[in-house]
Amino acid sequence: MMDTASQRLAAYNEPITSPLHSPDITMKANEIRPGTALELSGKLFIVVKIGHVKPGKGPAYIQAKMRAVDGSGMKEQRFSGAEVVEGTSLDKREMEFLYDDGEGGGTFMDLKDYDQVELKKTLLDDTLLYMAPNATCTILFHGDSPVAVELPSAVILTIADTAPGIKGATATNQLKEAVCDTGLKTRVPPFIAIGELVKISTEDGSYMARVKED
Repeated sequence: MMDTASQRLAAYNEPITSPLHSPDITMKANEIRPGTALELSGKLFIVVKIGHVKPGKGPAYIQAKMRAVDGSGMKEQRFSGAEVVEGTSLDKREMEFLYDDGEGGGTFMDLKDYDQVELKKTLLDDTLLYMAPNATCTILFHGDSPVAVELPSAVILTIADTAPGIKGATATNQLKEAVCDTGLKTRVPPFIAIGELVKISTEDGSYMARVKED
């Protein structure tokens, strides 16, 4: 049976997903979100980061960082907000992270049919740094091919190593180095000790809050 800490980890690490567009429809560039699949010049890209830029001169634009599904690497492209782009749908499958391969890749199991898939580091990037053992996530498929992993905006991880906590400390403006159980390096307040649960942003790996165990 899972202990209390493991139950809390599983609950907090449940994925937060957002709807994707219907198959083969057009959308305006200002509708693009991380995880959106775009077809550009006959190639499929997954948007991994989106930014809205307002330069001092000229109109505002959208800066999209995208990963090519064919493995050819990353691409950055600007779009005007009203520009029309081609999107495509992706299938979502809830999967459990089983174990890593020691090289940045990992094996995941479909929670419905128990099929397993192996994802390489080229697809996962630093995703595993935000996934505690047996955490669940949403993996996006294009046909039968996995193309991206969706993470929630924040996850709960355990502090594996840090300097000793300062008893009675409450200040959060001075942070110390810490390493989570997944290998993620972050900075935490001085009162955080080894073994504590902390809430971490998946956007930049920053500390958000201490999580108290029941």
